[in-house]
Amino acid sequence: MNRQRRTLLTVAAGTGALAAAGLLKPMSARAATWNKPGFESKAAADAIKNIGAAHLIESKDITITAPDIAENGAVVPVAVASRIPNTQSISILAEKNPFPLAATFEVANGAESYASVRIKMGQTSNVRAIVKADGKFYTTAKEVKVTVGGCG
Repeated sequence: MNRQRRTLLTVAAGTGALAAAGLLKPMSARAATWNKPGFESKAAADAIKNIGAAHLIESKDITITAPDIAENGAVVPVAVASRIPNTQSISILAEKNPFPLAATFEVANGAESYASVRIKMGQTSNVRAIVKADGKFYTTAKEVKVTVGGCG
């Protein structure tokens, strides 16, 4: 038997035993704080306000990739790319959903400003992307027609 493999299996078994005994605790995850008021907002204007976007600037430097017609509103693929320098976050809203704010992604310094997610849509509405960059908020929207709603 390969000696490195035997050592790896021994260490893994010992680590598993320590974890099972409660002696080895995982480090806390470093996650962004959850924007509870934003995700619980029932109107698009409230959701926009709760993510801190007081004044939205229309921008052609934001690209939304989503189907023109979504056959099933339960799984609508949406991708957002930002060419705005120093992008800090990307938020995605489905304006006519019961809870419009679908996702918010934090973008680390130097990371690619791109986010992709599948959202539920109850009916035909605008999908809006809001990008925060250098403390300003930029937006663009795309209408997505839904044939079978996914939020009901």
